[in-house]
Amino acid sequence: MKSSDRNGTGPETSFEADLAGIGALVDPVRRDLYRFVCAQPEPVGRDAAAEAVGIPRHQAKFHLDRLESDGLLVADYARLTGRSGPGAGRPAKVYRRADRDIAVSLPHRQYELAGQIMADAIDASMRSDVPIAEALRSTAVARGHALGEAARARTTPGTGDGGAGDGGGGSEAGRHGGEGDTPVDRVVAVLAEHGYEPRWDADRVIMANCPFHSLVATHTELVCTLNHALIAGLTDALAPGGVRATLDPGEGRCCVTLRQAPEGEVRR
Repeated sequence: MKSSDRNGTGPETSFEADLAGIGALVDPVRRDLYRFVCAQPEPVGRDAAAEAVGIPRHQAKFHLDRLESDGLLVADYARLTGRSGPGAGRPAKVYRRADRDIAVSLPHRQYELAGQIMADAIDASMRSDVPIAEALRSTAVARGHALGEAARARTTPGTGDGGAGDGGGGSEAGRHGGEGDTPVDRVVAVLAEHGYEPRWDADRVIMANCPFHSLVATHTELVCTLNHALIAGLTDALAPGGVRATLDPGEGRCCVTLRQAPEGEVRR
C-alpha cells in the first residue's frame, strides 16, 4: 500500500494524518533522519542512517519506523551485501521518502483543489473549444457533485455515522431547524468537513471561512464563480431540489450562502 493511500476516506482523516506527519518531524533526531533519507538516491538501511546522524542503530530503527508509520517514509526489504543466493544473508529493511503530499493550513485552505479544477477546466476548454468560463463552471459543478456523492457513500442510512448528516456543522443545523437530517443539515455537515466553517445566520447559512482566501484577493470573480459552482454541485448531490446556494459575497466570509429552498424551487 502506498503512503498516499493511508489518508482514509474523509477530509478529517486526511487532516489528522497530515498533522501526525508534520508532528513527527518536531523531534530533531527524527528530522535529521528524514532529511538524510530524502537526500539519498537509493533506499537507506538502518546502519547507514544511524551512522549518518550519529546515533545507535536501535535508536535509528525506532525513529525510522515512526516516520514510516506516520506516512513520511516507505519501507521495503533488500540485500545490502551485494550478494545473492545461499549465504547472502537476510534482506534488510530499507527506507525511502514517501510520495504522499503533506500540507496543513490554519484556517483551512484548499488551493490544490482550486488548481485541479482550473487545470481540468483549461483542458476541457482546449479539447472542446468551449469558452473557459463555461468550462470552469461545469468542471467545478462536476467536482462538487463528486464530493457530495463521496459523502453520501460514507454515510450509513439510519445510523448517523461518519459522513453527511453528522458532525458539528450538521448538529448546529439540526438544532436550528428542529430536525437532525434536513437537506441543509446534510450540506452543512459536508461543508464543515471541507473547512468552510458554516453557521446559521437567521434563516440562512453563512460560511465564516473561504478555502480559497488568497486567490480571491487577486482573482475575485474567477474564484467566486468556481466556488459557487462547486457548492452548487455539492448541494445537487446531497439535497437535490432542497437547498438554494446563492452567490452572496460578504466581508470576511465565503461568497456563498445557503437557504432551504421552497418546495419545487432551486435558484442559484
